[in-house]
Amino acid sequence: MKDIYQVIDTVRLSEKATLLQELNNEFVLKVAPRANKLEIKRAVEQLFGKKVESVRTCNYNGKKKRQRRSDAGRTANWKKAIVRLKDGETLDLV
Repeated sequence: MKDIYQVIDTVRLSEKATLLQELNNEFVLKVAPRANKLEIKRAVEQLFGKKVESVRTCNYNGKKKRQRRSDAGRTANWKKAIVRLKDGETLDLV
């Protein structure tokens, strides 16, 4: 992954994500599955202009889905990154 615009896909907004944002200054992002922690850190620092303290990642398998047929399909696999910003840094996402 070379391009920083392909690393970050979307921001995940959920109850857990907002709780992490309020308590630990952490933000939850959906990222490209092949992106590593260094690329995610560099992308956040360059796109948002904020200093990143740490990055944690989780890989998720797609779920089986069945729609009125005998064969089941799958949703796509995806990767989540939890990015902690340094003290004093904030992101206004909404």
